[in-house]
Amino acid sequence: MQDIEVIADPAAAVVVLDPVRARLLGALREPASAATLATKVGLTRQKVNYHLRQLEAHGLVEAAGTRVWGGLTERLLVATAGGYVVAPEPLGEPVGGPDRLSAAYLIAVAARAVREVGALARRAARADRTLPVLALDAEIRFATPDDRAAFADELAAAVSTLAAKYHDEKAPGGRWQRLLVAVHPRPKDVA
Repeated sequence: MQDIEVIADPAAAVVVLDPVRARLLGALREPASAATLATKVGLTRQKVNYHLRQLEAHGLVEAAGTRVWGGLTERLLVATAGGYVVAPEPLGEPVGGPDRLSAAYLIAVAARAVREVGALARRAARADRTLPVLALDAEIRFATPDDRAAFADELAAAVSTLAAKYHDEKAPGGRWQRLLVAVHPRPKDVA
């Protein structure tokens, strides 16, 4: 099971965004039957089976074996990932203008990262390989707007210096990488 799966197919996005199906996916971190899920989520087995068929048709759940119980053989299903993210394609591509200090630009760049890394992760998973990525996440509290501006200038200079040190346009066997650095306010309701 992948940790996170990026959904790029519009039909699959519609399926996964249904609240009942989202609950079923959450309950399918471990293999379960339709009867077990029906009890867990408070729906009839028939309704659960309907939703499971939709999820399975879009590759969001997969068979995980069978279990004999009370003379019946139940099919067990499991989610294909621990979590799901809908890529920007099904929702319309965000448009970021040339203003690198705008929220629209940051959203467009982040959407591109979700799209590209999602596709690379799917390809790597199919090949049973790991994807060489790096993510950094930090929080900082600036005393003043001037401190934030100085930080931005120093960060840009440091990234430019580091990129120039390791960039080799003509490296045989070299591989292009993308670097995304973003700074945004932390929402007040997030600790």
